[in-house]
Amino acid sequence: MRREIYRCLAELGYGRGSGSGDGIIGGTGTGTQAGAGTAADGELLSLWRSWYEGNVARFHSYRVYNGQKRVLCRRASLGMAKKICEDWANLLMNERVRIAAEGDREQKFLDRVLTENRFPLLANRMQELKAALGTAACVPRVCGGRIVLDGIDAEGIFPLSWENGEITDCAFAVTRREEGRNWVYVQVHHRVRGLYRIENLLFASDGDRLEPCPLDALPSLRGLPETLPTGREERQFVTDRMNTVNNLAPDSPMGLSVFANAIDQLRGADVAYDSYVNEFILGKKRIMLKPEATKDFDGAPLFDTDELAFYILPEDSGNGSVIREIDMSLRTAEHHQGIQDMLNLLSVKCGLGEQYYRFERGTVRTATEVISSNSSLYRSVCRHELLLEASLKELMRILLRMGCDWLGESVNPETPIRIDFDDSILEDRSSEFDRDCRMLELGVMEKEEFRKKWIVL
Repeated sequence: MRREIYRCLAELGYGRGSGSGDGIIGGTGTGTQAGAGTAADGELLSLWRSWYEGNVARFHSYRVYNGQKRVLCRRASLGMAKKICEDWANLLMNERVRIAAEGDREQKFLDRVLTENRFPLLANRMQELKAALGTAACVPRVCGGRIVLDGIDAEGIFPLSWENGEITDCAFAVTRREEGRNWVYVQVHHRVRGLYRIENLLFASDGDRLEPCPLDALPSLRGLPETLPTGREERQFVTDRMNTVNNLAPDSPMGLSVFANAIDQLRGADVAYDSYVNEFILGKKRIMLKPEATKDFDGAPLFDTDELAFYILPEDSGNGSVIREIDMSLRTAEHHQGIQDMLNLLSVKCGLGEQYYRFERGTVRTATEVISSNSSLYRSVCRHELLLEASLKELMRILLRMGCDWLGESVNPETPIRIDFDDSILEDRSSEFDRDCRMLELGVMEKEEFRKKWIVL
């Protein structure tokens, strides 16, 4: 479907040239890679999604030959790809992250917009999807006299042009089903003579083909303008990605999944866990009985015929005990160590440092006590916060511009914005507060600076 959407956009003239085999349209501007592919496109994007969902084709479902036929098996999974993305989302965007504007009017306006859109939940969700698929976007729009924030994951992001890794022109696609048909709604943000213009497109989906349709074909889109000039040189969308070099496609503006280079470790963790589960299945205690041991002298059964612990041997089973117990020893210690080793390798490959996860009592737990002293994790979090902080500040300025231009709000789009990330899980916040108090007493820190940092607005 991605390639088909790019084909339709190319036919409508968005971007320069036709899409390449990987489905990226080139554009103009310094640093734009015309016709280049992106790591988040096609098969790689599907691979990351399948690991995130915990169901990888030909891995979690596989066949084993038992001597007579190939038997379909389901591999047990720890679901670590999903777990890792959840943990990164909680590290980067949790309920303690604060967004502060210098002006009171600007702060009240932003608080209202963010509250109406349940921004803490939306932001945490998009951070999780960003970690899974490499890239996420937030597209604000005005609807019914208020600003609505739409979160878009990498599968709905279609870069048209970019400069130095920053997407300048982009299309965002959303699939919906209405009127008994499948539709693809596309919003294109592109520059015309230096000013951004937003264009709304609708396509009817017929299998793998898309056909352009007027916007009023859908009741939910009636009244929506086909073209909306913003009158601004600044873009009206924000993209965010993991701050990791895309080694799979260095020229792509799309980001890299947090586990893109840890696929082998994800496989190893699931193979070890599946063997651990099978160890208990195959090592289950069984009692082998000869037929004469199943009934008493009167012919009445001595055992429940539905009990799986007993196995009745054939009558010609030969000499031996009438009742024989089979109790295989379990290699739980070896499996436990093997799973822990795989988790350690996986956490390192995903930027979480060593021993971030512990395998205890059959489940994976987060070793929270090592976070504060894990310098590798701290450096990783700080590195990813650099791009996230820039994206959040840009989003706040977009909201202020939209409030000023379209809602008549008396706000200053250029007011300073501060993002205060929650580093309490990485640093001793109590010690930092005490230190700032001493600096305040000594006159090194101003009261206004102390108030902005520690008083919740």
